[in-house]
Amino acid sequence: MNFESLLVEINALVWGPVTLCLLVGTGLYLTIRLRLIQVLYLPLALKLLFKPASGKGDLSSFAALCTALSATIGTGNIVGVATAIKIGGPGALFWMWLAAFFGMATKYAECMLAVKYRTTDARGRIAGGPMYYIERGLGLSWLAKIFAIFGVAVAFFGIGTFAQVNAISDAMTIAFDVPTWVTALVLTLLVAAVTLGGVTRIANVAKRLVPSMALVYIVACLGILVSFSEQILPAFHLVITSAFTPISAAGGFLGATVVQALQIGITSWATEDLDSIRGYFYC
Repeated sequence: MNFESLLVEINALVWGPVTLCLLVGTGLYLTIRLRLIQVLYLPLALKLLFKPASGKGDLSSFAALCTALSATIGTGNIVGVATAIKIGGPGALFWMWLAAFFGMATKYAECMLAVKYRTTDARGRIAGGPMYYIERGLGLSWLAKIFAIFGVAVAFFGIGTFAQVNAISDAMTIAFDVPTWVTALVLTLLVAAVTLGGVTRIANVAKRLVPSMALVYIVACLGILVSFSEQILPAFHLVITSAFTPISAAGGFLGATVVQALQIGITSWATEDLDSIRGYFYC
């Protein structure tokens, strides 16, 4: 077995039915227990988002949101979705929507626990995240340490960096014929200038960049929808029908069964959600 085959086997094991059911099942359970919080409490969330900061913490609610969004808008929403559709067909998009809806409750629970069990370090800085509520909430310090180690590994050598750098490098090479090493060097210098300033500088930069980035993203999406408005309803129909029927390898799609579309859709959502792992570390 070569290395590529080994990675395929590991991927199939990690993202198998048990993991997918656990992800969506947890979101469904929390949605019920939290009484449809992602819908009924949306007005309150928006109200608190723009309310002047009054509690303790290094970041405001808006800064924390911008930090989380900075890790998801772009690679996950564009490259990830396009890849999911190509591999799993249009039906994968439906399962991404479904997983994302229930995943909102999971994300709320993650951030709520991060805030509840956050602490202050020796230098007076607020520290929080999954490793803290695993240690302080569950009392499993060994598991918290393991999570922190793997979290750092993922952030530095996985979806935290490689996916973004690869997408940016490919885009710059294709659009402007910029050598990959030049893009990598510029990104390294820019990221270092921000991250060396600590959590506060990261949040401050995100707070200034993300609103503009989100605005450009939304305007671009609306422009595409307006330009192809006659295709919106047929596209919805294709997404819904493809979610429950197999799709053949045609029209740029690789072909996928219903199970494959479901697996690719939920996996793509989960990858995009995990891509914001740095964000709720700062809650």
